[in-house]
Amino acid sequence: STQSRSSAASDVYKRQDKDMAAPNALAVIEGLGLQGTFGCGVRDVPAAAFVHAYADYLKTNGKLEIPKWVDFVKTGRFKELSPLNPDWLYVRTAAIARHIYLKKGTGVGGFSKIYGGRHRNGVRRRHFKTASRGIIKYSLKQLQKLGVVDKDPKGRRFITSGGQQDLDRIAAQVKQKLTLKA
Repeated sequence: STQSRSSAASDVYKRQDKDMAAPNALAVIEGLGLQGTFGCGVRDVPAAAFVHAYADYLKTNGKLEIPKWVDFVKTGRFKELSPLNPDWLYVRTAAIARHIYLKKGTGVGGFSKIYGGRHRNGVRRRHFKTASRGIIKYSLKQLQKLGVVDKDPKGRRFITSGGQQDLDRIAAQVKQKLTLKA
């Protein structure tokens, strides 16, 4: 009989706990109008959408210096022509910033392999060639000037806290635009 009273009392307490439960965190976020932006990072948005949004940000910001050689330089020895997009340097710099955000410690050699490609040798076999290191070095130096990227004592690059805030803010804006379209 005492066991049945104690189990009945615990049932009452369980029901009271359900009724007195704290509001769901998502409901609070929706009530504040922050749905889709709270806790959003670069990993949460598609790569192409983020890179183009960050490239637009870099272009409108005006702090990224564009050199004279940008119109006629090739991005690698395996390319025949320079890029057709007039804003290609903004896009490349944004892609480098995103990659360092995701994998810190990536250097110039790693990026030259990432952006490398197939070199066509006419009738001979094709071989892999690395991308131009000068463009990558220039983009990394510009990101360092902006305060987005920095070097640790071993020389590896990482995203600074201010740079991470910028990238996360732009990722949240991209995610919000994508949720409004859907």
